[in-house]
Amino acid sequence: MKAIGLMSGTSADGVDAALVEIGAGPPLVLKHLHSSLSPYPTGLRQRILQLATPPGGSASDVCRLNAYLGELFAQAALDLCRRARVPPESVDLIGSHGQTIRHLPIPRKEGDLEVASTLQIGEPAVIAERTGITTVANFRTRDVAAGGQGAPLTPLPHYVIFRDAKKGRVVVNLGGIANITAIPAGGAPAQVVAFDTGPGNVLLDLAAFRVTSGQTDYDANGELAAAGRVSEELLRSLLAHPFIKKSPPKSTGREDFGPGFLEEVLRKASSLAPPDLMATLTAFTAEAVAVNLREFVLPRMAIDEVVLTGGGARNPVLRKMVADRLAPAAPVDPDALGFPGRAIEAAAFAFLAFLTWHGRAGNLPAATGAGRPVVLGAIVPGRTRPGGTTAAGPAR
Repeated sequence: MKAIGLMSGTSADGVDAALVEIGAGPPLVLKHLHSSLSPYPTGLRQRILQLATPPGGSASDVCRLNAYLGELFAQAALDLCRRARVPPESVDLIGSHGQTIRHLPIPRKEGDLEVASTLQIGEPAVIAERTGITTVANFRTRDVAAGGQGAPLTPLPHYVIFRDAKKGRVVVNLGGIANITAIPAGGAPAQVVAFDTGPGNVLLDLAAFRVTSGQTDYDANGELAAAGRVSEELLRSLLAHPFIKKSPPKSTGREDFGPGFLEEVLRKASSLAPPDLMATLTAFTAEAVAVNLREFVLPRMAIDEVVLTGGGARNPVLRKMVADRLAPAAPVDPDALGFPGRAIEAAAFAFLAFLTWHGRAGNLPAATGAGRPVVLGAIVPGRTRPGGTTAAGPAR
């Protein structure tokens, strides 16, 4: 089957789209065909981030952006088809992660019930209507309903792409939030260890915006951090955050490492020069990855290679800090393994849509904490059924 994955991450910089071909196997195979990034229109990123930051916006704001992002996600899918010279009607499925605006996986008392929740917007009905392609979305909510944290959901796709019979690999995704997927050599999916490690680009982007008085909203090529020195005192204080050494399963987001956290850091670091602050926050991201790997992965498996992905992998300062801390495991570019790094997260949701269509579980309970494996997401039929017929509904 051919499928398109659509993804907008915590940094909310645009829609990543990936066209893949999935072979049912066994074993399952995920092949990259084409990928692209559709940046958000000017001003939309700030609207999304405002909505995603407590107290957020109104119900009307959520309603409007849900539909608007659905339109933009649909445009990204159709644009990808044009770039790849693939007719939309030849694509079987779209898997859309959407845009997370709130992630609250820790249950809270509501009356007599314990309620956990997560919310991604980008209306799948709009995507299916505009593209004509059957669309699967709302992947995280079923895992949360099953007692999980709704994250991470990429470990199974990571396993399919990067498993190796002889080498243990850890995929380090330096996205808005940093997360890892550790895959033992010759291991089965049930042996994969995966979880969020702490902040990623979301904290570095916020800090860059503050220290440059709004002149930039990210640390291009790590230049700000490269000009500074790490404050060991501040770094020790940051690493004392309870999430860093919390045992998996665990996930986090802007709620923990967003604007509120940055304000706390700025109060502690009022005497630091801006480059030193950026260097220290970059080191914090890298050290959080390393601490988690040492605590929760290396006692269980050997790691030979580190596959660095996500936007942070293009920051040479952060990349080097992570690689140095994870030595002697060798850093590997995912492109060298046959899969473009920028496309991995979007491709993951194309793969999860494939599993959903076939009635197969897409979560790994050991990673999310769910009580059992569950089929993820909800299906919105397109104008044709995957496989080319005009009926709608999953194959049985």
